[in-house]
Amino acid sequence: MARGIYVCASVPGSGKNLVSLGLVDALHRHADRVGFFRPIVGGTDPELDPMVCMLRRLYDLDPSVCRGGLTLAAARVLLAAGHGGEIEAEAVALYSGMAKQCDVLVVEGSDLSGRDAAAEFSLNARLANSLGLPVLAVVGAGGLGSEETADSVDVARKELAASHCSLLAVMVNRADAASVAWVKAAIRPGKSGRPVYVIPEIAEISMPTVGDVAAALGLRHLAGSNELDRDVRAVKVAAMTVGNFLQVLGVGDLVIVPGDRVDVMVASLASAFSPEFPIPSAMILTDGLTPGPEVLRFLARAPFPVFAGGQDTYSVAHMVAGVRSEIHVGQRRKVAAALGAWARCVDESEMLARLALPRPATTTPLRFLHELIERARSQRQRIVLPEGDDVRVLRAAEILHRRDVCDLTILGNEAAIRELAASHGIGLDGLTLIDPATSELRDRFALEYQRMRAHKGMVPVRAREIMLEGAYFGTMMVQLNISDGMVSGAAHTTADTIRPALEFVKAREGSGTVSSVFFMLFPDRVLVYGDCAVNPEPSAEQLADIAVASADTAARFGVEPRVAMLSYATGVSSTGTAVDKVRRATELARAARPDLAIEGPIQYDAAVDASIATLKLPSSAVAGQATVFIFPDLNTGNNTYKAVEQSSGAIAVGPILQGLRRPINDLSRGSTVEDIVNTVAITAVQAQGNIADGMPGTGEAGAHRL
Repeated sequence: MARGIYVCASVPGSGKNLVSLGLVDALHRHADRVGFFRPIVGGTDPELDPMVCMLRRLYDLDPSVCRGGLTLAAARVLLAAGHGGEIEAEAVALYSGMAKQCDVLVVEGSDLSGRDAAAEFSLNARLANSLGLPVLAVVGAGGLGSEETADSVDVARKELAASHCSLLAVMVNRADAASVAWVKAAIRPGKSGRPVYVIPEIAEISMPTVGDVAAALGLRHLAGSNELDRDVRAVKVAAMTVGNFLQVLGVGDLVIVPGDRVDVMVASLASAFSPEFPIPSAMILTDGLTPGPEVLRFLARAPFPVFAGGQDTYSVAHMVAGVRSEIHVGQRRKVAAALGAWARCVDESEMLARLALPRPATTTPLRFLHELIERARSQRQRIVLPEGDDVRVLRAAEILHRRDVCDLTILGNEAAIRELAASHGIGLDGLTLIDPATSELRDRFALEYQRMRAHKGMVPVRAREIMLEGAYFGTMMVQLNISDGMVSGAAHTTADTIRPALEFVKAREGSGTVSSVFFMLFPDRVLVYGDCAVNPEPSAEQLADIAVASADTAARFGVEPRVAMLSYATGVSSTGTAVDKVRRATELARAARPDLAIEGPIQYDAAVDASIATLKLPSSAVAGQATVFIFPDLNTGNNTYKAVEQSSGAIAVGPILQGLRRPINDLSRGSTVEDIVNTVAITAVQAQGNIADGMPGTGEAGAHRL
């Protein structure tokens, strides 16, 4: 039978969506089959409930295990008619059907948004009891002092006890960020003695986005950018002269202006195009007035959305002030901020230990990628991104910061980076920006580079020029332990990324071969392919190095290494130059690492199919169950990984470089924001491995902080 948790708010506006999201994310990494159920939803259609839709999308949950029940309006009708038992019966029936398909279910109570919040709270308590679930109570601390919050925690405990609910945990959400320590100190221990976790108000979550405002007011997009995932930091009503208006306009302000104030429209657009002035988040034209075609052509170039609203200016401003921020489908920046807050404030291991979940039997792509983020976060590293002029890199950096994954340094012209970020509504708070052209580190790096390349005739003047290149500057940051790793290549070739590393970072001691692997994420497992990006015609010795390095990479990321040395023949069935090279490489790899399960030469089908393996290599510990595949040359490896990716639907993550002394990783020029996020996380985990292996890392010895 599935285990379940009932997430119940104690007061309206507690922000329980954040807690539900954090729980589902944590459980998805620790259980095979996770479900989500909202017995009562606030909208008119349970299928369109924002939380249900978001979790389906984020965690690839089937509608049968992620759904809503009754609408709040329907529940009220039943309660008014004295048929409250029907609500509970419906919830139990739906939950029971979902439980047959799940290992664990998160059930989220109603929003307490109705006219009688106390009655809704009582209904949630009855539903938790009817479903037989322990309650995770979310206490909203918005606007409360530390003592008032502590009292609210006690009240929630007493009310749930009076309703005969089993209390699993209490979490305080939306506490004043400056008072979290006081709140924690004021909270009195409960009967269990378990910790009460306190999550502060997160500005990135509480601020509505342009999309929130447009949806709430039913605005019509008139001109400008289509980017709606931009934070509305403040609202400015343009009821003054242009000169005074520009003095009060701030970054991320939503401008509300009558549709005939062309002067304010032009001034806002000019501000957005000037590096010295702020860029608004959006503009709403009010009173049903629309500027003429000439002005609209001008506004079409706006880097922010321009909307038309039929209400008067005062009414629009009043309605905007009432827009609440929610964690919606598609708002990955808010999701990142929510998951970052959860990770910082909640001891996930302690929380999940209360449920005693079984260990997952399979590794899905989503689980692998989510676990990757958690591993990167567990031991914080410093990663440098040299391509600050690429908007994908900036978006990825913002998400990584919001999720609290690692410390990031972005290279490039600071003014240009800030202008690019502002024009796309990207926040740079918490990120370090360095311009190689003006940095005090440039001369130091040039001298070090000249010293290391003196045998190649490098002179100081040329070395100083080379340090203007982002990849060289970033690689030197890693070499001198100012950063723990580098990710580049979104806008440059693989050679541009690898060349500096080969010049002075060099190969790891004991390995003369720098190579690469791809993680191939299948629906139920993760395989490792190497080398698919670096070595065109590896020798037997190089293949052996690649095999050992790939096995170590697999183990580092939770894949048990069983290495298949691929060829066109299996075992002793054939001879020839190519297959003999693989046979020799297998012998060398086994001699270097007798602890590893290595088989070769072996054909791909015998490596993955147990029935074929039984015929070709019946006594092999690798055949039929290989997890690491070493291709004989780059032509075979590169084409195979792409063919598998395209034909099977597997997700290819990489290339991940291995064999270097310090982690440097390459991106495809077609990388998405998610690709960059994943590669940075992988680089951070590799850097953790450097520390474990005794390489210089983020410890005090030799550390240089900016």
